[in-house]
Amino acid sequence: MPDFPFIKYHPKVFDKEQMAARAQEYYQYMNDRRTVREFSDKTFDIKILEQCILTANTAPSGANKQPWVFCIVSNKEIKKKIREAAEKEEFDNYHIRMSKEWLQDLAPLGTDEHKEFLEKAPYLIVVFRKSYDIIHGEKRKNYYVQESVGLACGFLIAALHQCGLVCLTHTPSPMNFLQEILQRPENEKPFLLIPIGYPAEYVMVPDIQRKKLDEICVRFD
Repeated sequence: MPDFPFIKYHPKVFDKEQMAARAQEYYQYMNDRRTVREFSDKTFDIKILEQCILTANTAPSGANKQPWVFCIVSNKEIKKKIREAAEKEEFDNYHIRMSKEWLQDLAPLGTDEHKEFLEKAPYLIVVFRKSYDIIHGEKRKNYYVQESVGLACGFLIAALHQCGLVCLTHTPSPMNFLQEILQRPENEKPFLLIPIGYPAEYVMVPDIQRKKLDEICVRFD
């Protein structure tokens, strides 16, 4: 018998027309979402971020372990330390580690090792993945950690867009400096660094095109 009590699920039910309309509306809304690298320093209530993190926490996870921690950083000194450490790693990436092909793929986007957004954005969320938990002094393994945390981050990004905020999924590699700067325990490893805020007033974004349905979807009727 399962250890968890089970309760009746009451899903929302829509007719065919409503389903089609909701699917189309949500696609159009999310299709307007863009990654932004130039932020305003305008701030907002941190409770909005906390609510978005609660949404992220509704994501499915292996054995319902919820193997994630979301650290909200607004302290200017800490943000400066994070920027300096990230730029050090990114300099090595752009000048030593990245292949020629990788650099060519990044060139149209105009990215480089300079990461001003890590200080300009009013908030950073640093997402950590937990390969195991410590419960009453005992190590307890988590499952499908990468997949679970990735799903939670997707929920978070959608929730931020819903609030009218913009963000950037930043992955300086390696990211161990985040664990050191934020003094996180050994079982937490950095997964994603997300600057969050309002876009700069005259922000420009690359005119990218998303793949069409027949390029990403295969049906087996």
